[in-house]
Amino acid sequence: MHVWSVANQKGGVGKTTTTVALSSLLADRGKRVLMLDLDPQGSLGSYFGHAPEQAANSSFEWFVGPGRLSDQALRQCIQPTAYKNLMLVPGSTALATLERSAVTQEGMGLAISRALSKLWDDFDYVLIDSPPTLGVLLINALAASEQLIVPVQTEFLAIKGVERMLNTLQMVNRSRRHPLPFLMVPTLFDRRTHASVSSFRYMRKTWPEVTWQAAIPVDTRLRDASSQGVTPLSLDPESRGVQAYGSLLKTLLKMEADRLAGTVEASHA
Repeated sequence: MHVWSVANQKGGVGKTTTTVALSSLLADRGKRVLMLDLDPQGSLGSYFGHAPEQAANSSFEWFVGPGRLSDQALRQCIQPTAYKNLMLVPGSTALATLERSAVTQEGMGLAISRALSKLWDDFDYVLIDSPPTLGVLLINALAASEQLIVPVQTEFLAIKGVERMLNTLQMVNRSRRHPLPFLMVPTLFDRRTHASVSSFRYMRKTWPEVTWQAAIPVDTRLRDASSQGVTPLSLDPESRGVQAYGSLLKTLLKMEADRLAGTVEASHA
């Protein structure tokens, strides 16, 4: 199982669209994919018709104390979608209450890691749609992951917020055995506007080693897919947005392959 998180401490940058697009592309390749919604706003679940006000069988249940959640109860939270190989654990507004209990409940930061360990052979990939605020939910997502994807809207205010995410990542890495690899992905790119072009250039100049060299364009077909509750791939596989996400997936898979190759080489050294 490979676990990827999609995160940014700013809303409206394309986290949910990125999660759905990449997940559907992986599923189309024959991979067994689980999408996990850890945002109290429940945007990922809402995308597929699940109301975040419904707390039953949501990711909230995965934060029950260690050893108290049975394998059966864990799997009851996994919902089918209309697509082969693509499953979902929807989010819930109840997730917002976890910050208070996290103070008193030991090990809360590893709840998702423990839950996923019970599903290790069930899925090839898990993609986590993370909340835009620093707290126990984002910490859980980062702790469970081996790859972080940071969508960054190509506009000035969004780029100013990147430093917050980088600071959070630095903090999390202090408690990890190995630093969490990450890739910043320029999103909502509009080559017709100076603001978008200059923001894209700034990202590539300031963080060249961790910024994807392409960008996800503004594409109404991505918005159409969201409003219809279907994956961008199923709505229009030839759209600019889907083609861009396909290119991004190739980059991420290459990063993953290079990382695994490096691990094997290190073990033989």
